[in-house]
Amino acid sequence: MLQFIIRRTLGAVVTLFLIGAATFFLFVAAPSDYASLACGKDCSPQRLADIREALGLNLPVAQQFWDFMTGIFMGRDFPTGHCSAPCLGQSFYSGEMVWSTIMDRFPLTLTLTVGGSIVFLVVGIGAGMLAAFRRGSFVDKFATGASMVLSSFQIYFLGPIVLVILVYSTGLMEDPKYVPLTQDPVGWFVGMSIPVCVMATIFTAQYTRMARSSMIEQLAEEHVRTARAKGMSKKYVFFRYAWRGSLIPIVTVFGIDFSAMLGGAVVTELTFSLQGIGRLAVNGATTKDLPLTMGVMLVGAFFILIVNILTDIAYAFIDPRVRLS
Repeated sequence: MLQFIIRRTLGAVVTLFLIGAATFFLFVAAPSDYASLACGKDCSPQRLADIREALGLNLPVAQQFWDFMTGIFMGRDFPTGHCSAPCLGQSFYSGEMVWSTIMDRFPLTLTLTVGGSIVFLVVGIGAGMLAAFRRGSFVDKFATGASMVLSSFQIYFLGPIVLVILVYSTGLMEDPKYVPLTQDPVGWFVGMSIPVCVMATIFTAQYTRMARSSMIEQLAEEHVRTARAKGMSKKYVFFRYAWRGSLIPIVTVFGIDFSAMLGGAVVTELTFSLQGIGRLAVNGATTKDLPLTMGVMLVGAFFILIVNILTDIAYAFIDPRVRLS
């Protein structure tokens, strides 16, 4: 198992370096003059030259790339101050360090991702497994029908409806906002409950159908039918043999969904006016803030790789054959 984890980790490090290099040269090759964007409309030649020097844009591309990559591990010095490692540069638009800006927004996105994942995994997989166990019953038909209806909704459609009903019309809930967990746990829970539940509702429908179909497929496998033929109870076979095998496709999709949400739940944050990493990525693209956009992309890629490694480890525990591949 240790060798398996080491191989996956080394592969992730190489991949992250290639992503960083590709991202850097992609933006450097762009036709926009970022010094002019940072300087504004009424910009004198001297002011433009000062900005280019301050941002390091007057250096050769190879030197800029070297400073950027080494800054991630050792930090960098800017005219405005020192940027401690991991340094992802200084924002053209706000002048703040990119890493600090991203970390200020990260707890909100982490709350959305982890909270939503817990809800849709528990509810979605539970409903799907129950529907498969009671296949053909009213429970199965209700779970399948409800998942089909909910899967047709989108966050930007369902979110405003929930806000109108629970916040603006009845006043049962407060307008969504983020309060740090360490500062006010109750306010954190209340302020994020609507965005978390709305986002989880969309994913719950997907995982209900997926868990149901995966479990039904496992129940049709030969080893499961053999266990039933030996006289084992349906409940024992369900949890001892079929349940574990049905998790493999669910883990695959969950790894993709979780890493995507952790990289920035853009639609949810825009719908509820929350200032997370997704909103930060949109702002960086809108203002053409090169360091900020690159930083968000690298952080998103980092979390995707980490989740992929954890997914591979989960595979190895679920199916021991994966460790030998």
